[in-house]
Amino acid sequence: MGIGMVELYQDYKARVDAGELKADSAQAYMAQRFDKLANDLSQVKSGWFSKPIYPKGLYIWGGVGRGKSMLMDLFHDHATLKPSMRTHFHDFMLETHEFISQWRKFDPKERKKHTAFVKGAGDDPIAPAAKRIADRAKLLCFDEFYVTDIADAMILGRLFEQLWKRDVVVVATSNRHPDELYKGGINRQLFVPFINMIKDKLEVIELQSDQDYRLERLITAPVYYSPLNDEAEAALETSWKRLTTGVADQSEELNVQGRRVPVQRHAAGCAFFNFTELCDRPLGAADYLSIARRFHTVFLSHVPILTPANRNAAKRFVTLVDALYEARTKLVMSAEDEPGNLYPEGDGSFEFLRTVSRLHEMRSSEYLAAERQASEKDS
Repeated sequence: MGIGMVELYQDYKARVDAGELKADSAQAYMAQRFDKLANDLSQVKSGWFSKPIYPKGLYIWGGVGRGKSMLMDLFHDHATLKPSMRTHFHDFMLETHEFISQWRKFDPKERKKHTAFVKGAGDDPIAPAAKRIADRAKLLCFDEFYVTDIADAMILGRLFEQLWKRDVVVVATSNRHPDELYKGGINRQLFVPFINMIKDKLEVIELQSDQDYRLERLITAPVYYSPLNDEAEAALETSWKRLTTGVADQSEELNVQGRRVPVQRHAAGCAFFNFTELCDRPLGAADYLSIARRFHTVFLSHVPILTPANRNAAKRFVTLVDALYEARTKLVMSAEDEPGNLYPEGDGSFEFLRTVSRLHEMRSSEYLAAERQASEKDS
């Protein structure tokens, strides 16, 4: 048997009672709706002569910071339909395009030997891509469902049609109603059938909370801690717990132009790094942009005083801040000193003044309230 009708709701209510979350009738309703889906999935059975009938999935949309991702994380943790996958939609599409590119390079013999081989598919990569995904997940939970790329738009309908034929249950969060997806995009008329498919296969529900809880949690306490000491690190951890609302930490790897960028700690749309992980490794603008797009808030600990002796790390730090700033991704950090004292003198200190200005601005309430610019995502 799977989760009972109120188990997820009870988990949500316990977090409210413990003060981790504020009571919110819209979130409470959505927790109960997730409970129903989890319960319906637990009741699915196969007959001797018939395929199991799976319930519709969910498409949850609403404003930034309303708790969509948090509730979906609770659902994924509780749901018993296995195997399951909880992934960021941007990462899912990058991986799918990578597989499609590889499949097109295979000769017929290589395709036939591949575990994703689908009889009759020929050189069309869509059915094999769907088989590969369905073999890995009967339940797909997408965070930040959005479409801005024509390459994505042109394959989504065919890909998801194949996934639903394979009885994959889809749950998605988004800032946009399905009718608003890819609005103004090139050849959008070719994308409209997929929108209709979403509305047919998924129950579309708006999370109607008026409160931006993420912003409230961000402005509750400072987002910049110095000097580096036990008090600063404890404060950083407290901020992490407040913003991730008790969601369990996970790790993953981002796929950036064929490279893997490890994220050792992330939860609820936040990622936690130390300075060494991001700035003492050979990372570049593309890596930092991927991080900025993937996470709405980045925590960065142990930023040291920067000098010409560690100029490479300093340049990477500048590039990182630029990427986060341009995307309006939020930054919570601990550092040896205030921004103006991080690069006091020597080669590169003058160029660092722009970074100082941006670090100050990124602490302002106006910046913390600003919508993200990397894409139409964030939940």
